[in-house]
Amino acid sequence: MRVFLSAGEPSGDHHAAALVRSLRAARPDVECVGLGGPCMEAAGCRLIADLTELAVMWFLRVLLQLHRFVDMARRAERSFLDARPDVCVLVDFPGFHWWLAWRARRHGIPVVFYCPPQIWAWGSWRIAKMRRLVDHVLSALPFEHDWFRAQGMASTLVGHPFFDELVNAASTAPAAAATGGPAGGPDRPVVLLLPGSRGQEVEANLDSILRAAAAVARRVPHARFVACPLHERHAARVREAVAAHASELDGVALEIQAGRTRGLMPGAACAIAVSGSVSLELLAARVPTVIVYRIGGIAHVVQSWFRHARFITLVNLLAVRDPVGPLVRRWRPPARVAPADPAAIFPEYLCVQDPAELVAGHVVEWLAKPAARAAVVARLDAVAREVAQGGSADRAAAAVLAIASGRPRQSVARGPAGRPAVSPPRPAAHAA
Repeated sequence: MRVFLSAGEPSGDHHAAALVRSLRAARPDVECVGLGGPCMEAAGCRLIADLTELAVMWFLRVLLQLHRFVDMARRAERSFLDARPDVCVLVDFPGFHWWLAWRARRHGIPVVFYCPPQIWAWGSWRIAKMRRLVDHVLSALPFEHDWFRAQGMASTLVGHPFFDELVNAASTAPAAAATGGPAGGPDRPVVLLLPGSRGQEVEANLDSILRAAAAVARRVPHARFVACPLHERHAARVREAVAAHASELDGVALEIQAGRTRGLMPGAACAIAVSGSVSLELLAARVPTVIVYRIGGIAHVVQSWFRHARFITLVNLLAVRDPVGPLVRRWRPPARVAPADPAAIFPEYLCVQDPAELVAGHVVEWLAKPAARAAVVARLDAVAREVAQGGSADRAAAAVLAIASGRPRQSVARGPAGRPAVSPPRPAAHAA
């Protein structure tokens, strides 16, 4: 059996590598080949090319690399012709993968999307393209699975691969937490400051996070703060910002520890974080968190015309009954920061203005009122027990092998005309 896999970003490379290992464990004779990165290659997938080198964002950058994307697609199609795979598995990276899916489908190869694009949140009109080009979706989240099925897609709920990583790392977490991290507890509660994984996120949100920390310290002087940038380059930027806010942070117990987020979570009382996959780690660790994500006024208006998701944080979407809803369009940016939706487990602020005071208010309440913090932890525990489970890669592998073997899959209503004929997708303006 031959399985073609493609992953275009470092995170997708990790998830695809785990899938390769599960495929080979379930069926040792399986041959894995495709486009990806070093993690996939180390797991035993023979790479045609390293697609993760082209993990770019923004329209102009995509245009500058367009010739390389075209070359990658042609090389993949040549692989289809030289040795036809039994199934083509795509991991995230939808811009490029629409083109790859079209090439696979026109050669009669079943297409499976693992970690599918979040079109339930952004640009839901793309579901028509997905129906044409994708045979089966391996959904990461329960509401995502329900949404795809309601849209006429065959879907299997396999769970989020991120939790596989957490389960695998669980045995090392206690040791990591004990290597020089600040001691938490009611007398010196630790507040984690998580400024994001991308440079532009750090630049946009770091000042607000530090101002929020200063506001908390004024009301809870015994609190300790640990900024956890992703790596040393971001840590240097955090040090610069701390120096710039020296007068506000005077007397604040603040440490900077790069790359130690996961190990420090078990001892944290709460956190202030930029929205991202770190929210799933915070869920698994049951750490009450305030989410911050500042954007420009024009961006705030534009996103309101495309975002169908009620929240920007996955944890909040998992916690509410109706996470996907109608658009709430704006013609101008809001004049002030709106209060957080009380239905959210993690109060979140997608905003233009500085939300530092509102953010600090949540943290102060959790530190000053144990019952308020305990209520949040109880909600996190209920959600985590349902979704924060490992085994995504194993379940995905079982589904992929079943599809590759031609075993019957979930039937999906096609409508009176059946599935539309496969046609080339339009060029993607966003390849990441």
